[in-house]
Amino acid sequence: MNKRWVIKETDSQKLALLKEALKIHPALLSLLVQRGVSTFDEAKKFFRPLMSDLHDPFLMKDMDKAIDRIEKAIARKEKILIYGDYDVDGTTAVATVYSFFLSLNLHVGYYVPNRYTEGYGISARGIDWAKENGYSLIIALDCGIKSIDKIEYANSQSIDFIICDHHLPGNEIPRAVAVLDPKRHDCEYPFKELSGCGIGFKLISAYAIKNNLPEESYLKYLDFVVVSIASDIVPITGENRILAYYGLQKINNHPSAGLKALMTMNSVKKEFTISDLVFVIGPRINAAGRMDDARNAVRLLISESEHHAVGNAEILNKHNNDRRERDSLITTEALSMLNNDPLHPKKKSTVLFQPHWHKGVIGIVASRLMDTCYRPTIILTESNGYASGSARSVAGFNIYEAICSCGELLEQFGGHMFAAGLTLRMENLQAFIDRFEEVVSSTIEERCLTPEIEISAELNIEEVTPKFYHILKQFAPFGPQNMKPVFITRQVSDTGWSRIIGQEHLKFSVKKESFSSLRGIGFGMASSADIVKSRGHFDVCYTIEENEWNGTKRIEMNVQDLK
Repeated sequence: MNKRWVIKETDSQKLALLKEALKIHPALLSLLVQRGVSTFDEAKKFFRPLMSDLHDPFLMKDMDKAIDRIEKAIARKEKILIYGDYDVDGTTAVATVYSFFLSLNLHVGYYVPNRYTEGYGISARGIDWAKENGYSLIIALDCGIKSIDKIEYANSQSIDFIICDHHLPGNEIPRAVAVLDPKRHDCEYPFKELSGCGIGFKLISAYAIKNNLPEESYLKYLDFVVVSIASDIVPITGENRILAYYGLQKINNHPSAGLKALMTMNSVKKEFTISDLVFVIGPRINAAGRMDDARNAVRLLISESEHHAVGNAEILNKHNNDRRERDSLITTEALSMLNNDPLHPKKKSTVLFQPHWHKGVIGIVASRLMDTCYRPTIILTESNGYASGSARSVAGFNIYEAICSCGELLEQFGGHMFAAGLTLRMENLQAFIDRFEEVVSSTIEERCLTPEIEISAELNIEEVTPKFYHILKQFAPFGPQNMKPVFITRQVSDTGWSRIIGQEHLKFSVKKESFSSLRGIGFGMASSADIVKSRGHFDVCYTIEENEWNGTKRIEMNVQDLK
């Protein structure tokens, strides 16, 4: 698939000012300016995140009400239920808040709704379970901001709610005792992009501050917080950058028993990065709720002994293997359906339905098809007599708004710009497919149908040095709004040592004029071997990695594309 190369613009005036303050490579200065850094002090904060720069949790609207209600519950010896969503963000949030209050010897339990029988968010069944088991206060995490009717039902059952959510509210705020959500229009909290677990972390830190508990009482859960930040794809800027920075230190040096077991079992011995959390840890935690019961993920995270942790990690690994098998089968079937559809090449969207597809993996399948065909994609299956599905979008296209435009055909939907979920009646399925294609075709820009590689700066081969990489590493942790920089080097040629490895991958060894060579790897780029071996000149874009082999470290390219 052809890709568009877009070179990011850099404000020349800010670049000139920063050049006076910092004596580093011009490309690194450009990276800083592109990230909103234009002074020495801003650069210092960026490179040296400090926990002291986190905002006062009591700046969040309703935080005082939430802490007051928790303190009353403690004084009255009420039972408190920690309730969270079934994905990584929700389960890490439950583990964080539950473990914190359990360590204070409070009457706490936890509840995670079943993806298949209860669905997303606060459920009537969950409220009934709380009532039957004597809980009078529920702390909801990573959900609840739109649960108007469920909160009313809880109120009628004399159960109070504290909502800790990070999703965009609707026109009405639920009538809970406290609603913590920085995205509330009336909340002046300075940072709006915390994860659901991040909101839970703010809650326990507020309680600790008010009750003069040591910092360690809540900082010890930073490894859970960074897993949520990585897996929920929130921007790694502001407070999230600080939490991720220290969370990675925690997970690499003193991880919880559960995370340690998961890391050890999956043979990750190097230092963990955000990418490792996204691709190694997150899928295994998510697999619990996708394939069986998300409480298995919570049990792993709150494991205190190595024995229990290993047993729980084995359960999650098994679920993840099952998930991979289902995912692979459904993806193959979906691609076959597209290949046999003569109309698909003319469409601007992909919408597929099969009643037997597993509901727990259709979101992953949607992502795979979106990457393959690069179209806004919805994958649907049958669930409880309805068509239920997951949507994924290409860069630059708001799939949530497109689904909103089909709202009259839907029973319910929710999500954001790049991902959404939806449910509709079976009889509306074809009408929805036609309407969605109509909406996408009339609103999407043609450029959005071609994958884009955003290039940060231009480098020459001789500039890719260990010193350059040493500073570049300090831009981490990488993630949304602070992505790993992509560089371009123009007019390189093969040294004669480039070759295909493992049938699919291309090992690069390139030079430019008489300068020294630079090695690299292009995963899945074996089809480009003829271009490289022709001995002609080509441009290459890449990220910079450090490769260690037999004790020797070498700076190399991770090639993204060539032209």
